[in-house]
Amino acid sequence: MAFARSWAAGAVVLALTAYTQATVVHRYLVGPGGVGSFGAALALVHLPNLLSVTLATWAAARVHPEPWRHDPVRHPVAACAVPVAALLLASALRPEFLAPAYGSLWMSTAVLLAGCAAGLLLDKLVWTS
Repeated sequence: MAFARSWAAGAVVLALTAYTQATVVHRYLVGPGGVGSFGAALALVHLPNLLSVTLATWAAARVHPEPWRHDPVRHPVAACAVPVAALLLASALRPEFLAPAYGSLWMSTAVLLAGCAAGLLLDKLVWTS
């Protein structure tokens, strides 16, 4: 039950931030043509994704209950499962995403790792203070 509560919190935060990103950033800043350069993709796609993953990981980690918070395996699984599942789902829904030449897979994986690490670090910093 502890996992379910953490995953639900992470899923809600990830859904809200993804919806905000899709409605604000993609609609008004990116447009239907997509981004034209690596810098634009970094600023308008990957950095907002990093923020979404970080917030979702942090939310999931914050609601993970105390007896399991200090477990070195359970706590990261509780915190990072939703962003990992979201990346796997995006990869399954867009097969061209998996092509090695398609740089978005590598950037999305880097964003996932950095966001999960930042969310867990943020949880650790807030929890100990």
